[in-house]
Parts: sequence; structure tokens; C-alpha cells
Amino acid sequence: MATSEDVYAELRQVFDPEIPVNIVDLGLIYEVGVEDGIAQITMTLTSQSCPSAQEIPEMMRRRVDKIEGVTETKIDVVYQPQWTVQLISEEGRKILGMEDPE
Repeated sequence: MATSEDVYAELRQVFDPEIPVNIVDLGLIYEVGVEDGIAQITMTLTSQSCPSAQEIPEMMRRRVDKIEGVTETKIDVVYQPQWTVQLISEEGRKILGMEDPE
């Protein structure tokens, strides 16, 4: 049976084409759940005019659909709460050479 952890592991292999950080560490994933073979992902993008708005969810779907036990991947792109740099993980900050936000 597929788990949320399985989904997160695959999502960590998906990168924003313009930023060298995976979408989990970038803070784009708000929620992940798996029930009855359906992976449900709630996410955001760095902006509503993100040039990769179509590409990122498709990359996600291809990765998650490969997980044994996942029969469907549903992705809900939301803009509330709005993404901010404070959502980037500590690991993502290190990659980007950012200081911790105060």
C-alpha cells in the first residue's frame, strides 16, 4: 500500500526548472494524502504567473503514478496561503545560499 511518505519521496525528485531545489524543500507542497490508491496533493507555485505552472504538476504526476499501489494522482494547485521564501526548508536554504529568516 502506498503511503504519504512514498509520495513525498517521489516529489523530492521533482525540481522547479528555474530553481535548483526540489519542490518539497522549496515549500511548494502543502499537503499529501493517499487513500484507496488515490494520491491527493495540495500545492502552490512560487507565483500565479509561474512559467512552469503546467510542467511541474505533470512532472509530479508522472513520478507519483509510478508508485506501487497508486492508481490515480490528483493535484490541487492553490494560492492561499501564498508561497513565500519562509516556506523553503533549511536544506533548501543551504542549497540556495540563504540565511535563515528572522
